[in-house]
Amino acid sequence: MSERASPPPGGPPKAIATPCIKVCVVDGESGLCMGCYRQLSEVAGWSRLTDGERAAIMADLPGRRSRIRPEKLAMFG
Repeated sequence: MSERASPPPGGPPKAIATPCIKVCVVDGESGLCMGCYRQLSEVAGWSRLTDGERAAIMADLPGRRSRIRPEKLAMFG
């Protein structure tokens, strides 16, 4: 007789929103990912951040784009 694992209380874990677009290339000058504009430490710790911390980073991302030279960004469309 096999036992099935019961689902976790409250159902499956909710998905964590992420700005990742699967272009994981770090710009050496700015230290930002050229796909999502996060710092490596933010990428690495993303799942451990609170919803509020992630929201603050997400709000800051559009302004970070200007820290990467346009000719570098052009390589990624």
